[in-house]
Amino acid sequence: MNLLRYPFVASVLAAAGLAAFAAMPGLAQSGPGAMPPAMGQGMPGPDAHHPMMDHSGGAMPGIPGHPGATAMGHTPGLPGQDAFGAVQEIVAMLEADPKTDWSKVNLAALREHLIDMNEVVLKADAVEKPIDGGLEIAVTGSGRTLAAIQRMIPAHAQEIDGFKGWSAKATPRPDGVLLTVTANDPKEVEHIRGLGFIGVLASGSHHQRHHLAMAKGEMLH
Repeated sequence: MNLLRYPFVASVLAAAGLAAFAAMPGLAQSGPGAMPPAMGQGMPGPDAHHPMMDHSGGAMPGIPGHPGATAMGHTPGLPGQDAFGAVQEIVAMLEADPKTDWSKVNLAALREHLIDMNEVVLKADAVEKPIDGGLEIAVTGSGRTLAAIQRMIPAHAQEIDGFKGWSAKATPRPDGVLLTVTANDPKEVEHIRGLGFIGVLASGSHHQRHHLAMAKGEMLH
């Protein structure tokens, strides 16, 4: 049955449709000359939270354009270069120490030492040979690398001699240094061999103390 054929029913349905339309926010008054919807009727009020704004009207932290905002809302932590980061750490320690004697500070010496470390760690040749009781390592190079080997390896051998019961010595040779590390304890013998050149070089915690002492001018490079 088609109810729209009866005028009374059609008029009732039309009135109901107009009432529903008028109740829809922002639609009943959207025609020409219509007044904007009242606050709270289809439009957010001044206190409504917007994901890009805080209640004071400013952009939220971490949002592009906000004063002081950085990528991901954080300050970068990496210095971009490891030697620069090592010097930066030492400078922060010196700045924080009221007893720092700035007339003796020598960051240039620390920089030279960090260059030596870079040469030995990344550019030196290291040939390892297991021997009775430990390991023998021929550390060789040329030019700037050779000079770094001759400064660093004997000093490191002196520092780790006695560490964990090890015996360490550095014997000079024309193209570098012969580093020998041995122990009486069979477990330490395996330890030394397992570490190899770079592991032995990294053993102990004297590097950091030396860096600070160099920067303070308390020791020569």
